[in-house]
Amino acid sequence: MTTELSIERRMWSLFEPVHAVSYFAPQARQAFEEAGLRGFWRGYFAGRCAPLGAVGAGPVIGAFYGFAPAMVQRALPDVWTRITPERALEARLAGARAVLQFASEGLDPAGLDEAAGLLRTAAQATEPQGRVLGAANAALPWPDEPLDVLWQAATTLREHRGDGHIAALLIEGLDGPESMVWRVALNGAGRGMAQPARGWSDEDWDAAHRRLHQRGYLDGEGGPSQKAHSAYRTIEETTDQLAAGPWRALGAEATEHCAALLTPLTARLLGRLGEYYPSWINLPMPVRDAS
Repeated sequence: MTTELSIERRMWSLFEPVHAVSYFAPQARQAFEEAGLRGFWRGYFAGRCAPLGAVGAGPVIGAFYGFAPAMVQRALPDVWTRITPERALEARLAGARAVLQFASEGLDPAGLDEAAGLLRTAAQATEPQGRVLGAANAALPWPDEPLDVLWQAATTLREHRGDGHIAALLIEGLDGPESMVWRVALNGAGRGMAQPARGWSDEDWDAAHRRLHQRGYLDGEGGPSQKAHSAYRTIEETTDQLAAGPWRALGAEATEHCAALLTPLTARLLGRLGEYYPSWINLPMPVRDAS
């Protein structure tokens, strides 16, 4: 049987790796260290929060959702004593640029320039209402260099989609720790990486596990039930619907052309940097599944 990703999910699978280099690639982490932020999480929180300004923990706990409040509170507002939001924005863009320059060596520059322009057009069509991180990134001034534009557009689209995904989780009634336990059960990745990466204590994690079991999302062995799989399909469909606006605005033909232009770069990023992406994120492959 032949299946296809929805256009919204297919585009996400192509631009998410472009965005994610600023967290996981060594060049990006080095840029944050050179700006004075030693340690992965300082760079992560400063870089991702910087479009919001020098905020405290409260808004970020709401916007990041899957992170334990205590983990956010350890990073914020302390990180702003080490770097300004303006400097953090410079560092994250410099790091992303270094990675994309490395990954795009040998690719057609004209195609990358065109992809950047198309992604920018899509990003400029994102709806700001109810999209805290998406709107904050959309409000930033646009850089001049094509690779910088490409990364900023991908980041705006990613955060816009992520805001919508949180809305879908809220509709399903899954809170922060439950959303993580549920995801790990579906991916079969184990909690060893996901739990500490989001800062939940054993007590928080185990309590969320019990609630999910009681509500029928997990079976007696902790695996995903049919209800969990059904909820996954519903949440992803809702997320896609809420992420559709930019691609409607871009148009079907231009969106398809953008996908074709992005595919070689995404393949490079996944090939050269895939080892740095946490396995439990479980990105879909940016190609149609013809199995």
